[in-house]
Amino acid sequence: MDLFSQFEEQPKNLLPKEGTVLYYGLVTSKAKADWYYKHLLEAIEWRNDEAIIFGKRVVTKRKVAWYATEPFEYSYSNTTKVALTFTKELLELKKLIEEETNETYNSCLLNLYHDGSEGMAWHADGEKDLKKNGAIASLTFGAERKFGFKHKKTKEVVSLILQHGSLLVMKGETQSNWLHRLPPTKKVHRPRVNLTFRTIVK
Repeated sequence: MDLFSQFEEQPKNLLPKEGTVLYYGLVTSKAKADWYYKHLLEAIEWRNDEAIIFGKRVVTKRKVAWYATEPFEYSYSNTTKVALTFTKELLELKKLIEEETNETYNSCLLNLYHDGSEGMAWHADGEKDLKKNGAIASLTFGAERKFGFKHKKTKEVVSLILQHGSLLVMKGETQSNWLHRLPPTKKVHRPRVNLTFRTIVK
């Protein structure tokens, strides 16, 4: 079977209502995914993430990086980041997912989870800097992790495992109606690099 034959059909929406989440599965070969994983760990300008919660500055173990086509500002958790210029490798990945998803992106927030003890609580990416109802494309390299969605009103939960070299896209009304999270786990002992390509509006 052709490596990419599983992508001949458009991926189905994982959400039952009021949002669109498409899981494309693997979009690179394992060798290519391994190369990007190692390169991103070493070459990205990682920084510990910061948030202002109830007036107090909190620094996370999880590290982040913010890149874009121009020095966009992105504000969340009461902090603001100024984008670094896209690297050649990030532009390659941007092109890959734009072709897969038929969407365009101008920025990327990267997350580095060192092991399963680091995760992300329930939240929605509804910041005013982002294109409303725009697509957010999430690439995973490294450790496979469980990822969940929870409807804001009905509390219905949908979960899946994000594989090494895989692509997931959230779009439409997803951020308005659903929360998502990366739950911590004691079973994972290696890093996961997550790239979330987005569209910033001026």
